[in-house]
Amino acid sequence: MTGKDMEEKFPRALWVRLFVYVVVGHLFAAFIYFLFEVAPKK
Repeated sequence: MTGKDMEEKFPRALWVRLFVYVVVGHLFAAFIYFLFEVAPKK
């Protein structure tokens, strides 16, 4: 594996990981919002 290959693959893996963290973070935030805003009103 050359330096150019490593240079091309690392940012893609980093972006995928960042995207997953953002999605999971928003799902968790929506769950917390549901617990505190929607559930008590029932």
